[in-house]
Amino acid sequence: MGRSAPGVRPLDGRKVPGWDAVWSVGQPADRVRTARAGDTALVVVGECGADDAQLAAGLRLVRAARWRDLTCWPGSYLVVAVHGPLTVVIGDLSGQHPVHWRRKDGGVWWANAASALAALDTAPVDQVTLAAHLAIGQPDVLAERSLFRDIHRVSPGRLLRIEADVLAVERFEPAEYEPVPLAEAAPRVGAALRLAVAARLDGHRPVSCDLAGMDSTTLTCLAAGHGAVTATTFTDPRIRDDDLAFARRIAATVPGLRHRVVTGEAGTAYYSGLDDLSHLPSTDAPNPYTVTAAIKRAVLAAATHRGPGLHFTGTGGDTVLSATGYLPDLLRARSYRTAFAHAQARARIGRTSVWAVLRRAHPASRTTFPGSLRLAAAELRRPARPWDPNHRPPQTFTPLLATAAWMTPYGRDLLADVLDHAADGTTAAPEWLASWTDRQDLLHLGADMNGWRALAEGEFGTELASPYLDNEVIRICLAVPPAERGAPGTFKPLLAAAFPNGPVPAFVLQRVTKGGFNGVSYAGLREHAPTIRALLGPDSRLAALGLADFGPVAAVLRRAAAGQRAPQGSVHLAVAAEVWLRQLDVRPAAWWEEVTSRVAAE
Repeated sequence: MGRSAPGVRPLDGRKVPGWDAVWSVGQPADRVRTARAGDTALVVVGECGADDAQLAAGLRLVRAARWRDLTCWPGSYLVVAVHGPLTVVIGDLSGQHPVHWRRKDGGVWWANAASALAALDTAPVDQVTLAAHLAIGQPDVLAERSLFRDIHRVSPGRLLRIEADVLAVERFEPAEYEPVPLAEAAPRVGAALRLAVAARLDGHRPVSCDLAGMDSTTLTCLAAGHGAVTATTFTDPRIRDDDLAFARRIAATVPGLRHRVVTGEAGTAYYSGLDDLSHLPSTDAPNPYTVTAAIKRAVLAAATHRGPGLHFTGTGGDTVLSATGYLPDLLRARSYRTAFAHAQARARIGRTSVWAVLRRAHPASRTTFPGSLRLAAAELRRPARPWDPNHRPPQTFTPLLATAAWMTPYGRDLLADVLDHAADGTTAAPEWLASWTDRQDLLHLGADMNGWRALAEGEFGTELASPYLDNEVIRICLAVPPAERGAPGTFKPLLAAAFPNGPVPAFVLQRVTKGGFNGVSYAGLREHAPTIRALLGPDSRLAALGLADFGPVAAVLRRAAAGQRAPQGSVHLAVAAEVWLRQLDVRPAAWWEEVTSRVAAE
């Protein structure tokens, strides 16, 4: 949503009832809810678990400027609050409801979609921000810069405050949570997940769930406690895991489940369908589900019923329920005994030495966030090194991905200069690596969910729900010290402690294996190598921006075609960015239509 603009209004927009200058676009009427009394008003947009009485009571929170309390209801939603001349816009903590803003025509415009604000005057893609997206992949590295020039983003945990066209961005969420021991947090995690699932069930829409790993299985069991659920499991001869065996055991154990198995075939490998981009939804940012769209379509087709439906996914569970980047923090805090014990356990799992594990962790324990930015800049100024599957770089706040080596020297130097500038201007640097990494992962997942959501709603009329990305679930999970959440030897101990007495069967919570899609991914890289080469070739949009030199990309594709290891994630990232840029070339420019009154847009 957005605000404050003379002369235009959003095409196909619908004015929010009772508001003079706020519009919604593409949102069902029941996902835009309001409360008003006098000069105080409140709007929630999205899936908000507050009932009408709670929403009305929220007006007192607005008058008292208790902004964080407005973000504690279950669900995933955007908040717009007005009190007299003051407007406050608050997104969610995972970035599923982002907030962007710009100045134009003497006023402040804000919107849920950066591309809508860019369309006001065809603002171009911000080359540097896209370079950071590809090379580092952490949305907050460049703070408020968005993927479009002159369009600013509000980082999750901060709010946009507008009063008489005077703008401020303020933090409402603490950068670090007060630690809560796992045993104390576990019941609250269970309660938050129960609420997150229940808040989305209306008794009318048919419900479906992914049924694969521990995270999605937990949601399936919680949803099944309220009524019939269709559970879907994707399997493929190229996948070697035990997801299907566990899923069948769950289906035989939990009442109310209808289990459907979706078997992969030639057309459901990664990168299927990229020869015709018109079949992919346009999104506000590069969407990695462009790579797996064929698989997602197959699952949704099996899960959906006639009419609108609701589909639960376990997205976010890996991030909030476990942790991997905390060894440098233990060393920084001089918790040497704990660090050594965890390093030993991780060395056994990884079949390496404890000293190798500690060597990777040690540099980050001695480097600040600005220092990490400067080290990344220095690395970018050196000649790019070919990707080495055996190279294990040290842990850092700003790890360079394989895509950084694919950029031209011009692109690398451009990004290096901006990283140095960002290091010099950092005022509130994160202190703990695990916390920073968790939050960046969540922002990735939130943006990714929006891409998947566009496909699910646009083609199937199905609403996606990811309860692990709800604000309250994130808060209580991330308050558990990472060394407890990610303790080696026990897989997701927080989830097991959250449901000691059901409804999740004990054999699920005791599981120590995890599925993966490597086989399907490599099959897609091999089968669709010509399409990928055409997308990322010398004439690509990324090449024109200096962000992809076809030589190293071609070398990676040759490795994959020969059955050798390749940086799959970086290929996915580059393909998604290239598809996004091409869609921008052909996307209809008609976001707005001219009017004579002051309006706003989503």
